[in-house]
Amino acid sequence: MSEEKSVPRFQTGKDGRAEVRRNAASPVAERPSPHNLDVERAVLSAMLRDPAYCGSKAVELLGNADTFYSQVHREIFSAYMRLYATEASNIDILALSAELQKSNKLESCGGLPELAKLENAIASTYNFERWCVMLRDLYTLRSMINVCSDSIRKCYEAEKDAAELVNEIENAIYKVRGDSDSTSIVSLKDSAWTAFAHIERIINKQEEPGIMSGFPDLDKMTGGLKRGEMFVVAARPSIGKTALALNIIRNIVMKNNPKTVILFSLEMTDEQISTRLICTEADMSERNFRDGSFRNGDMPKLANAVKNLRNAPLFIDPTGGLTIAELRAKARRMKIQHKIDLIVIDYLQLMQGSGHEESRQREVSEISSGIKSLAKELQIPVMVLAQLNREVEKGTASTMPKLSHLRESGSIEQDADVVVFLHRDRDKAKNLPPGASVEAKLIVEKNRNGETGYVDLEFYPSRMEFVNVRYHSDDRPAAEKEKKA
Repeated sequence: MSEEKSVPRFQTGKDGRAEVRRNAASPVAERPSPHNLDVERAVLSAMLRDPAYCGSKAVELLGNADTFYSQVHREIFSAYMRLYATEASNIDILALSAELQKSNKLESCGGLPELAKLENAIASTYNFERWCVMLRDLYTLRSMINVCSDSIRKCYEAEKDAAELVNEIENAIYKVRGDSDSTSIVSLKDSAWTAFAHIERIINKQEEPGIMSGFPDLDKMTGGLKRGEMFVVAARPSIGKTALALNIIRNIVMKNNPKTVILFSLEMTDEQISTRLICTEADMSERNFRDGSFRNGDMPKLANAVKNLRNAPLFIDPTGGLTIAELRAKARRMKIQHKIDLIVIDYLQLMQGSGHEESRQREVSEISSGIKSLAKELQIPVMVLAQLNREVEKGTASTMPKLSHLRESGSIEQDADVVVFLHRDRDKAKNLPPGASVEAKLIVEKNRNGETGYVDLEFYPSRMEFVNVRYHSDDRPAAEKEKKA
């Protein structure tokens, strides 16, 4: 076959059905799965003619023997890869036939004469990369057929809980998608130009370096919540982790150019989250609803807060005991359906692993690495709340948290790109008059791509709001500033 020869995208018929297909189950009886035997022969021929270039490119673009439809072609490719691992550029049909003979596959592959025909199947290797892409596309279609067929079978058998089965099927489908979209090795030349274009857009104010949290001192230090990064906010219980996270979420979804956020709340219900957001937006305390101090004159403030929040692009998932597999499946679906820009998890230690780990420490490590992988895969930031252990409370009220205080696993500090501690004197917030505030501090303890330091805050317990000390008026979202003006 030469590059000028026109070949159909799919091949069916006698040649296709004669080949043994290990993973090509079709939901339509007697209908072969998508394949093209001519292209498969062309790829193998090019690998024999130019092993130095085509052999290495095949490893990068094709990956494994399952990319081939024909069982014979899979055997030849597998033998070639075994040789490539040791000899790379010194591969010819004699070496390949000897390798096939070792595994007793030479005769079933047609022997040396057939290998010689295969080597001469094309006139040029010019279109090699295009042929590889064609094989990858056909392999993706076959994989999707297999997943869908297997999913139908599992649904009929119903051996698992329905929700668990749906998550498993989603993961399988997304794996096919991920395999087809997997990135190859990138040269510095290409990567440098991509990075420069990104920097140029930031310099020209066409793009933000990250999603701004609404706390200017923090954003100045970290550059915002950047895509592909794991941003950890840690504190002891009742210090205000959730309040701070909701303040950041509110700042992000209520600004003039809002970003879409999904909050996985393992501790609070969606109604509790919504109530907290409404009270902060209305500058009111939840206590007013419970102790009878709510005044009818406050109703317009409450209604206006609900009006402002109704169109905010925020999704809430209150599933308790969320596993890393469920998180991955839901996040992938939300990324596809709603183009989410940020994931927030409250909080990490309430999540569950796969159940295969021997200790809680290893389970938390599995969860932490899974979250970091998810951020890189979806290319969006993931903000994770985490608890600190009791060691931090053994000192005085002024004792600052350290990375070693992260509870249950040291892998959190390793996986995270940014680790921020929220610290304040819990006792000072007791019996405060309405509207009063206490000092709080954000400690940027780790910042993989920037500086570390302290951010001074004021915490208003009545409305559960943190405010950047030096930016009282500018910390609140634009929608609220317009409302007050």
